[in-house]
Amino acid sequence: MARKHSRKNQTHTGPAPAGKSRSRQAAGIAALRQQLAYEAARIMADGQIGEFEHARRKAAERMAVTNKALWPDNEEIEQRLLEQQRLFGGLAQQRERHSLLEQALAAMQLFDAYAPRLVGSALAGTATRAQGITLQVFSESTEDIIWLLIDRQMPWSADQASFRYAGNQRLDHPVVRFLAGEVPVRIDVLPYKAQRNPPLDPVSNRPRRGASPNRVKQLLTETERNMNPPLDDHNRHQAPD
Repeated sequence: MARKHSRKNQTHTGPAPAGKSRSRQAAGIAALRQQLAYEAARIMADGQIGEFEHARRKAAERMAVTNKALWPDNEEIEQRLLEQQRLFGGLAQQRERHSLLEQALAAMQLFDAYAPRLVGSALAGTATRAQGITLQVFSESTEDIIWLLIDRQMPWSADQASFRYAGNQRLDHPVVRFLAGEVPVRIDVLPYKAQRNPPLDPVSNRPRRGASPNRVKQLLTETERNMNPPLDDHNRHQAPD
């Protein structure tokens, strides 16, 4: 009679199935990207570097990762930066964000006739006072923007910057800069048609639509709540009258 072979005690000692191997490799790549993103965010949070590309390169250099396909994108770094600020920034970070939003709203009120939008790191919540505020305004005349500053005797400077649009198109637009107290403010002066087709956000690569003054007011309210959380029942009973 032929013997029946039992499979219960057989041990597979060969290489892992291709599917499992690819899964492990993908998990390793994802973990490495997260580590690089965290390190780049830490560099930015420490104030060593303010630009994503520079921070990414510095992190890759420290971790000896030369394959750029493994480097995190700007959005991944920004998410890690927000996480670190929430964990370690505490009340000081919330106060700085609130102050920047107040300055942004004041600047938006000054340029109210030009449909201002808050964009960039001040909107994302990652900006420091040194990095300041960026607004988009829409006008065919840069002089109109500059005269508003001249009328208020505010020193200003102007130059050009390159903006990337959908379809891999690049256009140059005027940029006006001034100080609101100690906070640097950058005004991107875009043509009217850019309201429908704004330039791409350098972080997300999506159209940079920004936040209206009403949305900034909502963000201020949310930040105030975070700075002054409601008392729970236990603390409410112990709070002084």
